Amino acid sequence: MRNGWLTLCIGWLMMLLPSSAQQRQLQNKPFIDERPWHYGFYIGLHDQGLKLTGNGWVDPDTGGQWMAENDHQNFGFSVGILGDWRLSRHLSLRLTPGLHFGSKHVTFHNLLTGREVTQNIKSSYIALPVELKVAGPRFNNYRPYVLMGATEMCDMTSTKGGYIRTSPFQTYLQVGLGCDFYMPFFKLIPELKFCFGVGDVLRHDRPDLTNAAQRVYTQSLERASANMVILTFYFE
Repeated sequence: MRNGWLTLCIGWLMMLLPSSAQQRQLQNKPFIDERPWHYGFYIGLHDQGLKLTGNGWVDPDTGGQWMAENDHQNFGFSVGILGDWRLSRHLSLRLTPGLHFGSKHVTFHNLLTGREVTQNIKSSYIALPVELKVAGPRFNNYRPYVLMGATEMCDMTSTKGGYIRTSPFQTYLQVGLGCDFYMPFFKLIPELKFCFGVGDVLRHDRPDLTNAAQRVYTQSLERASANMVILTFYFE
């Protein structure tokens, strides 16, 4: 048994030695990270979310109580540009303004009657993120990194008459991770980012509703928190 383990360890070391000798490869665009400014563009997919918190309100006319939830994912499309300012060898400041086209699907449940009402909230966001990128050392043709930042978004889609409405201006905190891949003629940067909304985005005042009976949906909610997950591909 001991001889078998010794043979296995020796064989594993013999395989590692040639691979370690071949770890270093020819680097593509070896001096691109020395430039103070970097520019590019991105495309990607995202999933918009809405966390709805009920307040237990009961309709005095019917005795019904409504509960709401964002019940499934609707994937949207993202596009934008990239500006990167190099602060140090491992630190840079990024501006990534862009557009996010998508929607959120909400279902309202009446706990008394079992009735369900659905709403598809479409959103077209203009986003202005400011991010701090912390990158590790480059190895061959890739370089991992993490980021953090904040973004202000403006929803250009205004849907009047819906069961609920959200504020057009929303603030998010962001964290994410990605990796720079150095190609022969450009950098490809896949990135996964998580955005957490700050504050209540629910429009509690609804003077636009012509049907007073539809106000029960907004009245049954205490707050709404927005969130988003974004998978992005940068080309620099």
